[in-house]
Amino acid sequence: MSVDKQVTVETAKELGLLPEEFEKIKGYLGRVPNFTELSIYSVMWSEHASYKNSIKWLKTLPRDGEQLLVGAGEENAGMVDVGNGLACVFKIESHNHPCAVEPYQGAATGVGGINRDIFTMGARPVAQLNSLRFGDIENPHTQWLMKGVVKGISHYGNSFGIPVVGGEVFFDECFENNPLVNAMSVGIMQKEDLISATAKGAGNPVYIVGSSTGKDGIHGATFASADVTENSAEDIPSIQVGDPFQEKLLLEASLELGKSGAIIGMQDMGAAGIICSTSEMSEKGGSGMRIDLSKVPLRQQNVEAWEILLSESQERMLIVVEKGKKDIVEKIFAKWDLNCAKIGEVIDEDRLYFYWKDKLVADVPASTLVLGGGAPVYERNYTEPEYIKKVSQFDQTAIQDCNIEEAKDISKFLTRHPNIASKQWVFEQYDTMVGTKNMTTNVPADAGAVNLKGTENAIAMTCDCNSRYVYSNPELGTKMAVAEAARNIVCTGGEPLAVTNCLNFGNPYHEPTYWQFVKAVQGMGAACRKFNTPVTGGNVSFYNQASINGKVEAVKPSPVIGMIGMVAKKNLTSLAFSAHAGRTIYLLGKQVNDINCSQYLYSYRKIELSPAPYFNMDEEYQMQQCLRGLIKEGYIASAHDVSDGGLFVTLLESAMPTGVGFDIIKSDEALRLDAFLFGEGQGRVVITVNEDMEAAFEEKMQQSEVSSVVLGRTTSGNIVINNESFGFISDYKSLYDNSIADFMGE
Repeated sequence: MSVDKQVTVETAKELGLLPEEFEKIKGYLGRVPNFTELSIYSVMWSEHASYKNSIKWLKTLPRDGEQLLVGAGEENAGMVDVGNGLACVFKIESHNHPCAVEPYQGAATGVGGINRDIFTMGARPVAQLNSLRFGDIENPHTQWLMKGVVKGISHYGNSFGIPVVGGEVFFDECFENNPLVNAMSVGIMQKEDLISATAKGAGNPVYIVGSSTGKDGIHGATFASADVTENSAEDIPSIQVGDPFQEKLLLEASLELGKSGAIIGMQDMGAAGIICSTSEMSEKGGSGMRIDLSKVPLRQQNVEAWEILLSESQERMLIVVEKGKKDIVEKIFAKWDLNCAKIGEVIDEDRLYFYWKDKLVADVPASTLVLGGGAPVYERNYTEPEYIKKVSQFDQTAIQDCNIEEAKDISKFLTRHPNIASKQWVFEQYDTMVGTKNMTTNVPADAGAVNLKGTENAIAMTCDCNSRYVYSNPELGTKMAVAEAARNIVCTGGEPLAVTNCLNFGNPYHEPTYWQFVKAVQGMGAACRKFNTPVTGGNVSFYNQASINGKVEAVKPSPVIGMIGMVAKKNLTSLAFSAHAGRTIYLLGKQVNDINCSQYLYSYRKIELSPAPYFNMDEEYQMQQCLRGLIKEGYIASAHDVSDGGLFVTLLESAMPTGVGFDIIKSDEALRLDAFLFGEGQGRVVITVNEDMEAAFEEKMQQSEVSSVVLGRTTSGNIVINNESFGFISDYKSLYDNSIADFMGE
């Protein structure tokens, strides 16, 4: 084997490898690697692909549950039994760094990649969600990023034909140069149709199918494992280019292939391209492969062997075909007018041999490349950040409570705040109706929902995280993210089933950042055990920080929780009040004197450091169990959880869909007015009860350990608080609906 370029430890460092990792590679190979082999290890041992700084803690998360069919790390996505022979396949992943430098393609290919993770297992994607975080919305750079990301998501998803049914958009200055773009996809399949990402059976042919290969995305996994800098735009070749129409063809061909009985295994080509698929499938099947890279269909000339190996060109799959059945496979892909090229075969040894025609260009053991195999695993030191001490010094009593007149100003301020106002400007660009043969009725609810065709059930889904809470207290804030996701599922009428996550943090080698990560994972584990929502997998995204003009700023830690749940008999619960005035409004859950970490405190009072809001996990769980029972027994007419913006915003969001108003009283004199209206203490839900069941409901709640109070009644369109007029719901709705468009200048 010839060495195509002189390789030294400096070469390794340029490719993002540590000197000790270079020595480890030499030990595995028994020699100095050539440049192609070193490039292989650089992408496969990058943080993005190997999880080398996170796997120790990820293994502490709960992974077992009766409902699980495929758990974390077993396949490309998690899989949960949803009854009637059906399974739900779902996952969330990040595409943060690509979006920081090329927001349109970065977001588009993020959508394409997460959908491939779903249909490569044999499931048809039926819904998408996304969690987006940007900087100051009034900053032109933020507006450019946001427009590009939303356009990328909408164009790819709309063309591919999958509706967006939920998500979140959050603004904070820390995301100015490093936006977070997390995409979630949910699919449905028959349980027995599962396609495994495995390679086995010596002599079985290996095919690459789908789009042709180009130079886009080379070293993309390495790019995702470094800081964003002023020069990151020069890494545009690390950004893939997507084609949703090709992906639609690949979806249909892959699902047809899965039912053909002709394949052993299939895996999409995401991060690290061919090398990732060949190594992971081989390691899983206890085998290896012999691959001829000159057989790979190319879309351009002068592509070197190592570039073909590492390219992250989109809309491609690697499949292992059962010997003697290649004609079946080739016929299917010819029907869909897609490339289908045999590039190698499975071998019965732990080696990956890559050739360019007759020349061996790389020879590496498959097991040394992958997570759980020979990839390095680190246990990093961590230290509590200095700012945590300042958080604990916050004194709520030093903040003057608002009076009723100031409360009117605050209510309007929060209604038009970009973190609270309607994200209509965003979701109107998404096609929420495409593919709606699977959709439930358009009931406004706390979670998105999709029908399970042929059954009486539906799947509810949500993604949640308040970065401000997590920054203040990573362990508690992540527990709250899990609890809020479960609360949204329950408010929609569902039972929480399982979790996927996208963990967005800064540099893991920075001890205070790693402390945030460790505490967040510990909090997630505790909450997922409490709510019986095992973790099925997801994505860790480190290095979410920008180094601009020598100043490094990390994003606020953002462990985004994607959760699915089952809604029995499609009995969806709306968040909207009935259109009839005079309905009693109740609050479930404990009211507390707490303005900590609220949007009101942070944005209106300009207090950036305060403890996380009140949260008691046992109380939260009891409240959710109580609400589930009430919904099941038919008491509940509407349910909407109290979250960002506090009680006032919750009431407003429940009132606006039908145009009613609300008249409420703060009955507890010891409660601060700002805490009552704008505090974000957790574990609370605003409900209305079916009219003929109010007496029975109140009697039932008297026997319950869950707190409940009467807040007031719905009105014909005006807002009254403590007998003071706050104006009309129509005026607030105008502020709420148009705020984002106004900020964006549209």
